[in-house]
Formats: sequence, C-alpha cells, structure tokens
Amino acid sequence: MILSGLEIIKEMDKGNIIIDPFDRKRINPNSYNLQLHNELMVYNDHVLDMRSRHQTERLEIPDSGIILEPNRLYLGRTVEYTQTKNYVPMLEGRSSVGRLGLYVHVTAGFGDVGFAGFWTLEIQCIQPIRIYPQVEICQIYYHAIQGKYEEYQNGKYQNNSGIQPSLLYKDFLK
Repeated sequence: MILSGLEIIKEMDKGNIIIDPFDRKRINPNSYNLQLHNELMVYNDHVLDMRSRHQTERLEIPDSGIILEPNRLYLGRTVEYTQTKNYVPMLEGRSSVGRLGLYVHVTAGFGDVGFAGFWTLEIQCIQPIRIYPQVEICQIYYHAIQGKYEEYQNGKYQNNSGIQPSLLYKDFLK
C-alpha cells in the first residue's frame, strides 16, 4: 500500500514522517516533490574500483544553471532532510524531468524504514541538459511495511549531512 498525499500529511503530524523544509504546495496525490540542492559531486577517477575510496570534486549549481554532459555520473542531494518511521520511503524522478532524458537515480531509489538524512541522487542525462538549483527534481512516496522489522539505524549513509559518495569499499574491509 502506498500512502496518499493526505496520509503523508497525517503521518507527519504523528511524527512518523519528517520532511524538512516542508511546503504543502509540493504534496501530490500519492507523493511529495523534493528539490535539488545547489551542489553536485563528481568522481575524479576515470575508472571506479569498488574496493577503493575515490577522490571527488564538488561543483556549485549557480542560479543561472549548469550544463550536465552524458556519460558522466553526477551525485546531487535533496534540499530536504527526511526521516521515516513505520514506512518504507521510495524515491523516483518526476515524469517531467524524465521526459527531458534526466535520470535521478541509477539504482538507489529504495530507502529503508528508519532512514534519516538527505537523499543522494545519482544523476545522469541522455543528452546535454541545463539544470537549476531548487528545481523539484524527484518525488518521495511511502509504502506500508508488513510484519516485524528492525529500523535502519547504523548504516553507512544514516544521518548524513550532505552528498554521499559510494562507501562500498567499506564492505570489503569486513
């Protein structure tokens, strides 16, 4: 079951969902639009090794926009901090954004119940595209969870404060 927009608001009132900042105008029938922050991150390495930590570079998206190029991965983040209890948060690009050939996530649109933080976006484009800060780039929606569960509490990306590059290399250290 997916929560309706009105149910998202009710669950926010109960403290089960936090979206900060929140603007009622961005609520949809069954989701909420999240905005792109004004910062991107790119990897400096041409070849990415799963076992290695990689050097990154930060790019600022000016108010006049920045042009993204195909065949490059850009990591971005949402303006909004979200926290979820009792529901599974999911993230998808908005259809208007997709129709411009812009992918908002490669594989990480699935959140864990209990996730708290900003969403890192794995942005790619089909052809060059100019993007802008604060654009409503994606939407978050919530699935009910059934059965007993343990909340996500101590994961690599929990309680982040910004864009998170891959921390997969840590899995190889176990």
